[in-house]
Amino acid sequence: MNQWKEILEYCLNRELQKIILSNPRKKDGVRKIEIRPVLIRGRLVFQASAYTQKQVKHYNLSVDEVYEKTAEWMEDMRQLEVLHPAGRVQALISKKGKMTLKRSGMPDCSHKTPDLAHNRRKKYILDPAVTLPFLVDLGVQTKEGRIVQQRYDKFRQMNRFLEFIEDIVPELPTGREITMIDFGCGKSYLTFAMYYYLHEMKGYDVRIIGLDLKEDVIANCQKLAQKYGYEKLSFLTGDIADYEGVDRADLVVTLHACDTATDYALERAVRWGAKVILSVPCCQHELNAQIKSELLEPALKYGLIRERMSALFTDAIRANLLEEAGYRVQLLEFIDMEHTPKNILIRAVRDGVPQKTDGLPGMLDELHADLTLSRLLGSAKANEDRKENVL
Repeated sequence: MNQWKEILEYCLNRELQKIILSNPRKKDGVRKIEIRPVLIRGRLVFQASAYTQKQVKHYNLSVDEVYEKTAEWMEDMRQLEVLHPAGRVQALISKKGKMTLKRSGMPDCSHKTPDLAHNRRKKYILDPAVTLPFLVDLGVQTKEGRIVQQRYDKFRQMNRFLEFIEDIVPELPTGREITMIDFGCGKSYLTFAMYYYLHEMKGYDVRIIGLDLKEDVIANCQKLAQKYGYEKLSFLTGDIADYEGVDRADLVVTLHACDTATDYALERAVRWGAKVILSVPCCQHELNAQIKSELLEPALKYGLIRERMSALFTDAIRANLLEEAGYRVQLLEFIDMEHTPKNILIRAVRDGVPQKTDGLPGMLDELHADLTLSRLLGSAKANEDRKENVL
C-alpha cells in the first residue's frame, strides 16, 4: 500500500486546509507544492500548485491521483505537512530516506461534509498564504509569500471583486468559451486575478482581454501574461470608444474608467448583448457641468454637494438606462480603492426584458441633463430598429 495513502486518506476531504510539500533535494526544480480542496462545477477535487523559482503550475487531482502524485513528488522533497481542523501531521525525510512522522490530533473528519463554497466565502478567495507570481510582480506580495502591508487594501479589493465574479458565474454561458473584456484595465491587478480565479482555480474556458491607453503599462501586462503561460489572457492598447476587436462579449468590466469612458464601455456592452456588466464608475464630471434645478438649488450651490449629487444622479441614470436596455440592475457598495470614495458598483445582468422607467424623462428634464450614455443607447436602439425594418 502507498505509504502516503496511509498518512493522507483521512485528511482528503472538504475540511482540509492544505497539504504542503517542501524542502526540495534539488535547488533548480520545484521548491514547494501546495494541495487544497476546491469545488469545480460542484465536484470536489484537490488542486495542487507546484512552485518553481519563476512560475507556478496547477493540477486538479482526484483522491487517488493525490496519493500517486504525492509519492512521486516526495521522492524529491524532504518534508510534508498536513493542516486540518482536526489535527496536524508532519512527515520529515532524512538524507538516508528514513521517515519521521509527527501527529497532533487525529486527522479524521471524513464524516463531515460542510458546504465548501460557504466556508471559503468567509475567507479570502485568493489565499494570502499562497505565493502567486502575478501578485509578486505587481508588488502586492513579497517573494516569501507575505502580502505587502501598504498593498493590503489592494489585496482586499481584488478579493472583494472576485466575490462579485463568483456570484455572477452562474449567469454566464456554458458549453463554450466565455469572452470577457476589461476596459481601462490599467496595471491589471483585477484582470490577472479574474483569469487566475476563473481559469487556473476553477477550470473555466475563458478568454479575457484587457484594454487601456497606456502603451508601456499594456506592454508590461502582456509580458507578464506570457511569462505565466496565460494563453487566453491578452492586453491591447486602445480607446474604449473606438474598440471593435470582438463581435461578442459575455462579461464586460470597467473599473474606474473616467467620466464618459464608462458610458462608452456600457454602450459597447449593451451592443454586444453582454450577459453581465460589472462597472465601478469614476469622475462623473458631465452632469456636474449641466445640472440645474430650482428645487435643488439650496443644495447645489455648495460645490462639494453639487459634485457628489451629480455623481450619484449619474449612476442612477445609468442604471435606469440599462434597465430600459433589458438588464436587471443593482447598485452595490464596492470596497474603497486607493483612498478614493468612488465605490459604487453597477451590476447588470441581461434578461432581455426592457423595463420602462416612467419617471426618468421627467428627472432628466428637471436636472437639465443630456448624458452621453442616453445618446449612445438611443443611437444603438435606432440602429437596431433600422435593422429590424430592413429584415
